[in-house]
Amino acid sequence: MGTVRYILRRLIFSAFLIIGVSMILFAMINAIGNPIEILLAERPGITDEIIESITQYYGLGGSVTDRYFTWLGAIIRFDFGTSIIYNLPVSEMLLTYGLETLKIQIPAILIALLIFGIARGIIPPSQQESMAVYVLIVAIGLANWAQFARTVRGATMVERQKDYVSAARIMGVHPILILGRHVLPNVMGPVMVIATIGLALAIIEEATLSFLGVGVPPTQPSLGTLIRIGQQYLFSGEWWILFFPALTLVLLALSVNLLGDWLRDALNPRLR
Repeated sequence: MGTVRYILRRLIFSAFLIIGVSMILFAMINAIGNPIEILLAERPGITDEIIESITQYYGLGGSVTDRYFTWLGAIIRFDFGTSIIYNLPVSEMLLTYGLETLKIQIPAILIALLIFGIARGIIPPSQQESMAVYVLIVAIGLANWAQFARTVRGATMVERQKDYVSAARIMGVHPILILGRHVLPNVMGPVMVIATIGLALAIIEEATLSFLGVGVPPTQPSLGTLIRIGQQYLFSGEWWILFFPALTLVLLALSVNLLGDWLRDALNPRLR
């Protein structure tokens, strides 16, 4: 019960913190006034009725409370409106360009370390060792999800433009059935390829985190832990304590990468 109360207190504190931050952001956004009036007030031919109708259309009318909850609901739905310059949904542009930028600017190992730090602040000290493996899985998964999301989205956008999807729509097939029965099987090929490559990266990241002492507990076997222990005996003549775990890690990562290359060739219809 003590653990449950500890987690509930942290969740309640986080909820109040998120609500407070959202209120501050809403106040900063609306401090300049109605953006519709600012953009259209001085244009010729724009009447007050047009400004009012556009304001209502974008949900900028009504009381401050109504506008706040409308804005908060849109944020929760990941709906940030439409870009005036590119005429594209802002959420789609974030997925297209933001994930790639995030992947380039922040290495996966730093994201995993950040998640470990947050988990240690939330999980009670008595439960940290037993939950270390689950936190490790979540940390590595969240650190590498952007590549899978980008690949799935790109492959889905390509498949939705093909003739068999248009034919299924004309025949009245439900969009869920089109997605699950037609689009998903064609998207799984690229995902399986990057999954094998991602598995090799996950093995290296787990070994790196364990080498740094933030991975699995010392009582559980890990190549990173064995390499960290073997490093202490490297210059004392017992080099094999470091050599064989490091060699195993290299061969394991190399074999998984070779499996990914084979899957790429096997699932590519142009090479059949």
